[in-house]
Amino acid sequence: MDLKGSNSSLKKRELPFLVLYAAAFYAFIIHRSLQLSRDHYTKLSGLRPGWLTPQCLNDMSDTQWRNFRGNLPVLTIVFTIFTSIAHLSRAYFHLKARGMSIVWLLISFTYLSYLHGACIIFILSIASVNFLLVKIFARTKYFSFVFWSFNIFFLLCNRIYEGYLFSSFGEHWAFLDNFRGTFRWQICFNFVVLRMVSFGYDYHWAHQDSRFDHEKHIQRCNICRAGKTCYQLLQERGVQSDKFAFVTYLSYLAYAPLYLAGPILSFNAFASQLDIPQNNYSVRDTTWYGLRWVFSLLLMELMTHLFYYNAFAISGMWKQLYPGDVFIIGYGVLNFMWLKFFLIWRYFRFWSLICGIEVPENMPKCVNNCYNLESFWKNWHASYNKWLVRYLYIPLGGSQRKLLNVWVVFTFVAIWHDLEWKLLSWAWLTCLFFIPEIIFKSAATAFQAKTALGKFIVREFSAAAGAVTITCLMVANLVGFVIGPSGISWLVSQFLSREGLPVLAGMLLTFYVGTKLMFHIRDAKQSSH
Repeated sequence: MDLKGSNSSLKKRELPFLVLYAAAFYAFIIHRSLQLSRDHYTKLSGLRPGWLTPQCLNDMSDTQWRNFRGNLPVLTIVFTIFTSIAHLSRAYFHLKARGMSIVWLLISFTYLSYLHGACIIFILSIASVNFLLVKIFARTKYFSFVFWSFNIFFLLCNRIYEGYLFSSFGEHWAFLDNFRGTFRWQICFNFVVLRMVSFGYDYHWAHQDSRFDHEKHIQRCNICRAGKTCYQLLQERGVQSDKFAFVTYLSYLAYAPLYLAGPILSFNAFASQLDIPQNNYSVRDTTWYGLRWVFSLLLMELMTHLFYYNAFAISGMWKQLYPGDVFIIGYGVLNFMWLKFFLIWRYFRFWSLICGIEVPENMPKCVNNCYNLESFWKNWHASYNKWLVRYLYIPLGGSQRKLLNVWVVFTFVAIWHDLEWKLLSWAWLTCLFFIPEIIFKSAATAFQAKTALGKFIVREFSAAAGAVTITCLMVANLVGFVIGPSGISWLVSQFLSREGLPVLAGMLLTFYVGTKLMFHIRDAKQSSH
């Protein structure tokens, strides 16, 4: 009992020192980042005149963020119109699932016609064949093979042939190449593929006995116990056979609020909410959600005006910096990426909530509050993670073949993003880093420390392992999204040099402290429930 008390007392005593270290670390990062941006801004590309102060520059070097930010006013007007039409149609005509499917189909195809012009023909053609394959093969043992072959084939072909030319199907179709819209359809089609797979498997499983225990789930789920319906229940309980109609299928594939970037939701969840709109978020909750998004946007504006992290990465300037500064830029780039995706995904989720369709939150946890790979990937593009687990990982055998399945899953993720070697390098590096984590977790589960000393040793060892894992995550993501596989040797040589080794030691110490702080946050949450 005394040992337990001393263990708890040690945790309380270490907390102020951990917080003090973290405060000093971020103060240094902010100071040095401002210095680097001020000293090197003339050599960076992608900077634009800012609005924060008269002579301030804004880092607009990221194409995705620049396009999203520039189109925000138009997107907001368009979605306001779409939402008004959908709500008025439901209220005036008392529409249910089929009626709302037609409304959203008309709205969404108007939207797609502007985005892709005549290329909407390609989307409709592939989607129609997919629908036929599902209806023909769903009850056969060949379903998975035929279905995945078809979807992966078009996922690859769309990118290899860059969305196809109408002229390649005959000169009399060549005139349609002048009406290709404002946005490349093959980029958005990656999300359409995920929805086609979801529809196919949800239909396939609808003809099998469900293993989902409805009563046990309600007993465990706080949302369902409160009389509401959680996302998992919407997804797992299935829908009536008449919901798997062609009109509902097309409205699901092209659902306007989520079409461009997600988040991703299953067909079952979508079809269920066409009948009964989501009730988990009240008007007040949704309004507060939107206000928090506006605050996050202002935070992003502050970040891009003061710190030019992405411009350093795009310009290749960070290769001329000392190892300590390379770490600061790399750490800043990952935080910029997280905030960028956070804003994009939450914006579209906000509009979907207003329209009555709840989808999973893509970034439920801050990037700086993840100390292992499994936790990181559950909280980075979380809706995609749920999709991968449901439609790929579990059908492959789940945790029974975990070491093998992670290679298949991450290779698919890389190919789904784009056909680039740096993305495959990112995927395979992540898989390599997963192996020791899986082994360590198995060993920790088997060991099950019972004494206070044993728990203390496990906690310290876990914090050290967390520091190594965070370092590996940084390396994998920088290779995949910034420096590419050719930059690995340069990165390693920088941190194993005479100047780099003290920086590497400092990084590991910092991440060790950060992991211990995450443990305290986790413990505080557990004690509050």
